[in-house]
Amino acid sequence: MKGRPGDGPEDVDAAFAEIVADLRREGVGLSLPSEAEVKRDRSEGGDEPAAAPPPPPPSPPVASTWRNHETDIDWANDNADEHYEPPEPPPLPRPHGLTIAAFVAIAAGVALLVLAATVLPTAWTPVGLMCVALGVGTLLMRARKTPRDDGDSGAQV
Repeated sequence: MKGRPGDGPEDVDAAFAEIVADLRREGVGLSLPSEAEVKRDRSEGGDEPAAAPPPPPPSPPVASTWRNHETDIDWANDNADEHYEPPEPPPLPRPHGLTIAAFVAIAAGVALLVLAATVLPTAWTPVGLMCVALGVGTLLMRARKTPRDDGDSGAQV
């Protein structure tokens, strides 16, 4: 595959030789043994692998931090006596008539939109959109403007 002119080097071998020369000038790879030394070492030692370096000495114990615990945690500790059971939530308040009407308007609007897309003529689509908009608008207008002041910050110990 031929690239556009100026995309890359025309002679890949020359470019590679230039890169290798730059690396040798910087000293990269000078501490590596030559190929003759590697062949000589292989012929003297056979195919036996070199002795493994000794394992590093164990590190000293780390001081306890917020992510490191000095003691192990027993995750299998199943104490039924210490199980937290939250209290029953308060019952939902009885919805007002206007709230129920808003939900009915949303449901009727969605039903009209589905029926207008399948069975009814498309003239019912704006009516369905108006019902959904009326229901959502009613719910938003009835939303509480200020938070309930129970004198409770929400934190419980």
